Amino acid sequence: MKSTSEKYDVIVIGAGNAAFSAAHGARDRGASVVVLEKAPAEWAGGNSYFTVGGFRAVVESLESLRPILDGVDDDRANATDLPPYSAEMFLKDMYTQTKGRCDPALTRILVEESAETIRWLHGKGIRWTLMYQGQSFQKDGRAKFWGGLYLGTVDGGKGLVRQHLAAAEAAGIEIRYDTQAEALCTDGTGRVTGVRCAGTDGRFEIDGNTVVLASGGFEADPRMRAEYLGPGWDLAKVRGTPFNTGDGLRMALDLGAAPYGHWSGAHAVAWDAAAPADGGDRELAYSLTKHMYPLGIVVNTRGRRFLDEGADFRGLTYAEYGGAILRQPGALAFQLFDAKTRPLLRADQYEGASVSGFEARTIAELAGELGLDPASLEATVEEYNAATREGSFDPAVKDGLGTVGLEPPKSNWALPLDTAPFYGYKVTCGITFTYGGLRIDDGGRVLDRRSRPIPGLFAAGELVGGLFYHNYPAGTGLTAGSVFGRRAGTSAAVESTAVESASAEGTAEARESAAV
Repeated sequence: MKSTSEKYDVIVIGAGNAAFSAAHGARDRGASVVVLEKAPAEWAGGNSYFTVGGFRAVVESLESLRPILDGVDDDRANATDLPPYSAEMFLKDMYTQTKGRCDPALTRILVEESAETIRWLHGKGIRWTLMYQGQSFQKDGRAKFWGGLYLGTVDGGKGLVRQHLAAAEAAGIEIRYDTQAEALCTDGTGRVTGVRCAGTDGRFEIDGNTVVLASGGFEADPRMRAEYLGPGWDLAKVRGTPFNTGDGLRMALDLGAAPYGHWSGAHAVAWDAAAPADGGDRELAYSLTKHMYPLGIVVNTRGRRFLDEGADFRGLTYAEYGGAILRQPGALAFQLFDAKTRPLLRADQYEGASVSGFEARTIAELAGELGLDPASLEATVEEYNAATREGSFDPAVKDGLGTVGLEPPKSNWALPLDTAPFYGYKVTCGITFTYGGLRIDDGGRVLDRRSRPIPGLFAAGELVGGLFYHNYPAGTGLTAGSVFGRRAGTSAAVESTAVESASAEGTAEARESAAV
């Protein structure tokens, strides 16, 4: 194996939002940085590319956001209702969705640094807007935001990656594609000193004072999914990059890093059944998601409902409903809507030739289009309609318009499905990322099984464990990637400076000793 003569202060493994945040954090401290990405350049951005670009953050008011927003002029702002989203609300959502298991220290950092990190990214060239399409509904001529997730990057995940790349180039951060990190190099003391890589020209080593792992989880490895998530998970479709196969996790665990978090848990959503199986579509990206189920009902291949579509805002249920679909016969489900709610669906998710959708004049006809038993589906819809009640429907709040005596219930937004035409969409489970990962401290240092930092090793992004268990508040992953990416990159640069200083002192002492 050849060894390059190159040496960097900080080596970052991965090239998504967390990785670039780490690289920017390190460059802020003057470190030389190289980003290693095993995917080719045309797959730049990792899972971040496939997101809608949403960042959950503490928000005081719309006015407090105006200085960083694109596309929100005075007229639009004056017709927008955006309620505050406090640190207490963010913390509550984290603890509620994770059933109280999220790491308290990491969660507190995530919440308290969310707003400032958004502004830091804005200073790097990341452009922000309000997520009118996905996180607000029109009522009485006003855009009413809901659910606490307001901020998104211009042009979604594609724009986020493009802006990160431009910022990296401007900052002098080197990016190497087609470069797979295979193992971490260490010295005799156990300090991480570089990375063994495989590239188009063979295997080689790159030296570095510190290394930041930001290469995602293991969701694109069907064997690891079955091993850790359980039977059937090897059949889930991969929403994002096919290159997240657990390499960073394996390298760190081989060095004695502590596994942490929910290793049998994953973020998984309702995903278009016709989507590719082993990786996302770079053109359609987020559009293959089907997130508007709270406005309708969801049935399995037997034509029966199996979950509470209106349990909470979509952003607080969508990441666990993919797993619920996976557990159904054939790992398939069908989202049903009628003429009343169809206009409220996101056009980018429910229209176009790529969508597995059907329209019919009757429920029986729709069943035939979807390949379901007409009698069974008609019985389900009749039972559901009979359980609905009169009330005020409002998709921008948890309106309490729930069913009566129905199991499972629909707790909110339960309008009868009774107005033709009817619409059905065939969905399956799309896995986004895995929750199990490495244990880190508040500086992003990877800890070993005795809770000691592994010298020279840091981590950020989806391979950090301890934040998410069972479920997930929408938009938190990108925020966590940037908050802890920035911390990891900053800490790595500081430690690199200390390593260089110690090396210089050692060289000087050696020279003095030789002179004596």
